[in-house]
Amino acid sequence: MRILGIDPGLATVGWGVIDVERGKPKVVSYGVILTPKEKRLPERLAIIEEDVKSIIDKYKPDEIALEELFFNSNVTTAINVAQARGVILVTAIKGSNGKLYEYTPLQIKQALTGYGRAEKRQIQEMTKTFLGLSKIPKPDDAADALAVALTHSQTSTSLSAGFQIR
Repeated sequence: MRILGIDPGLATVGWGVIDVERGKPKVVSYGVILTPKEKRLPERLAIIEEDVKSIIDKYKPDEIALEELFFNSNVTTAINVAQARGVILVTAIKGSNGKLYEYTPLQIKQALTGYGRAEKRQIQEMTKTFLGLSKIPKPDDAADALAVALTHSQTSTSLSAGFQIR
């Protein structure tokens, strides 16, 4: 199964593609979509839509997993990121034949470390370990997207065995 994981944002959208065969995840590719700060919001959203569609067209994932938003401070930032996430959701659902899944930061932390209050560095280390990489993927947004894809791979495997993380 091929999974595209996405870590939504406005300035930076992380993405990571993994293949899972017989329960073993393997990195296919990862990266980020960057939008220039000097562009207007609608232009930045259009860049995100075009790039997410290109990634889906190139890697043809069987399923797409997206991190849900969590904000506790800046409302303006939250609104802009939520708009970017909306564009990503619409683009992903169109490109995934309805196989789109969402995970909270807590679910991702629990799936990868077994601890819901794990630090970002712990998540990155576990992502590196699960994928058999020699170093933590960079930039952080790409590592986060791979963590989302890994969470989905573990959750979907667990679902077929009758155990549900969500």
